[in-house]
Amino acid sequence: MSKRNIGKEIIEGLEELKAWRQGKASAKLKMTRGSGNVFLDVGFSPGEANNLLLRAQLMSRVRDAARDGIQREAAKRFGITQPRLNDVLRGRIHKFSLDALLNMLAHAGMRVELRVKKAA
Repeated sequence: MSKRNIGKEIIEGLEELKAWRQGKASAKLKMTRGSGNVFLDVGFSPGEANNLLLRAQLMSRVRDAARDGIQREAAKRFGITQPRLNDVLRGRIHKFSLDALLNMLAHAGMRVELRVKKAA
């Protein structure tokens, strides 16, 4: 499935969901089991999807750790500026590499472990 078709399918799905909620659905909603990686499910290549998933998971950990206090203090704990932390908190994944996120967590005294396993 190409990225172009995904947008069309999402819109059609939302319209069908809206009709269903209003009691006007002509057909049952179609459900598809996800792969466990939303980025893969929306059409990214397997390599890019894995990279995005790892970055999203690390950003989530930074966000969780930053919620404990004032942004300025949290940014200092991660060794970054407050505007840079704000980018993490707003989920701007395109602004962060895996290295940058690992360095932030390490600077805050956290250890990140990597596990590699054979694909199913």
